[in-house]
Amino acid sequence: MKDLLFLIADVWMIVVGFRYGARFIRNYGNYLLGLEWMIVATSGSNFLLWSLISGDEDHLLYDVAYFFDAFSRSVGITLIAVLGLMRVTHRYKPSVTVDVAAFGLAIAAGLYLQQFRGHELHVGPASFYLAANLLTTVFLAYFAWRLWAIGARGHAIATGLASVAATAIAVMYDFLPFPDDAHRTVFYVLALTTWGVQMFVYYRAYVALHDHNVATGLEKAEPARKAVRA
Repeated sequence: MKDLLFLIADVWMIVVGFRYGARFIRNYGNYLLGLEWMIVATSGSNFLLWSLISGDEDHLLYDVAYFFDAFSRSVGITLIAVLGLMRVTHRYKPSVTVDVAAFGLAIAAGLYLQQFRGHELHVGPASFYLAANLLTTVFLAYFAWRLWAIGARGHAIATGLASVAATAIAVMYDFLPFPDDAHRTVFYVLALTTWGVQMFVYYRAYVALHDHNVATGLEKAEPARKAVRA
């Protein structure tokens, strides 16, 4: 049952990442969020494949999985996510140079942090991951407040709950592992489900704030925008 729940949670995250990542790019031209969402989905696909065909930590796919994990935990679902969401909070549209630099930094962080892999706790990197998450959560609290201020209270509450859940996962990831969970199956069921919910909730919240900006004249409608469905 735990293995089945793990597979369902991973497929959920993969589908959400690719589906809404593509929509960020196609409907809003937001490559920061679009590519990061699809990178998370690619990470989940690699993790699923590794789990099905190997499960061996000496396998190449595990190396790839660790890279993607470090990529997103350090810079991807932190700095890149914040820069992408600032498109609707501050109408900030980063240049191609900024986009490339942000992903370049994430790649460098992912490669550097490879050396700290293993089951033992590496306090420095673990603290860095948690600090990055907490700083991002501060911005997400502001993002939720902006949603509340425009009357999108359902989206604001969902954003707040998803962010709190993601922070709980960040704390558990390194500092509070579950007992009797040798392969971390239970943890990953919760983590993958939460990360999928995060991406779904943030996308819908982004749409709500974007539509409000367009309706109030703060932002022009995307000329190539297609119909958006949940």
